[in-house]
Amino acid sequence: MLVRDFEHGLDLDQVLLVREAERRQRRDGGEFLKLVLGDRTGGVQAMIWDDVSQALEHCRAGSPVHVSGRYEMHQRWGAQIAIRRLGPAIDGTFDAADLQVGPPRQVDHMESDLRELVSTVQDPHLGRLLDEFFGEHSETWALYRIAPAAKHYHQAYLHGLLEHCLTVAQAVSAISGMFPGIDRDLAVTGALLHDIGKLEAYTCDAPIDMTDDGRLQGEIPLGYYRVRRLIEDLDGFPEGLAQSILHIILSHHGALAHGSPVVPCTREATLVHMMDNLGGRLGSFDRLEKELAPGAAWSSFDRAIGSGAYFGSPTRTETPSPITAEDRRPSAAA
Repeated sequence: MLVRDFEHGLDLDQVLLVREAERRQRRDGGEFLKLVLGDRTGGVQAMIWDDVSQALEHCRAGSPVHVSGRYEMHQRWGAQIAIRRLGPAIDGTFDAADLQVGPPRQVDHMESDLRELVSTVQDPHLGRLLDEFFGEHSETWALYRIAPAAKHYHQAYLHGLLEHCLTVAQAVSAISGMFPGIDRDLAVTGALLHDIGKLEAYTCDAPIDMTDDGRLQGEIPLGYYRVRRLIEDLDGFPEGLAQSILHIILSHHGALAHGSPVVPCTREATLVHMMDNLGGRLGSFDRLEKELAPGAAWSSFDRAIGSGAYFGSPTRTETPSPITAEDRRPSAAA
């Protein structure tokens, strides 16, 4: 059974993925283990109060584990699994595809779409820059292909960075011709490179987390430095073009309060920021829809969108008639 289908009082005896495992101190000086167990549709907390060291042998983040227990909706603590037994997952007793969150599109298809998009960039300097980053034998490409886009909110899984940046770049490409004055090649290049700092800011090992560099410097400065360093190694790269690309990277969060050292000051930077923000927001809807219980119309409150997400009304056997002005008038008999 998938996590999104769990109901209060359900007895579990199945394999789940350990998303997080954290050893914590109890008030009496003892230890307990706080877990987040889940599958491709969501996660749920579980606590282990005894034999913490033994439990840790099975509960490594990113590993499947066989869980027996009861799913409960606690009035104060929310959803939790009260664990009875926990042990190693036996090969052949579970489908790994049910446990791992991943992009809805195959990675090979996304790579093909990216290479097709890159081939449409006509500016020779931008073409050289993109080839340095995304050439098939580039070390950067090997990392970019597998990296996550975030830790929690959108595309927070392997290959998420490729999915997110490709989607943003495709949207930028599609909309560039609709507004005058936009340099389409510049905007597409900026969209593909805007999150390049995440290669150093996040880990690819489960659970996805921020690196020391990510915490100490931030993904925007890391991306700026990576792109600027490469541009300086390209002979004859125009100074103005370099300035425009770097401005897109520095401003793509859109506001100082959101981590950008500058705000978008060009058409191309504004367009990339808007499409990046849209891509992230819609990515949050994708995540919430995976976790949605069957038949439910609303998700729980989500910080990324500042609300619950609505996915349409559950199927109804009858469609209620709308209220009209006539319905509010006193009847003639009255």
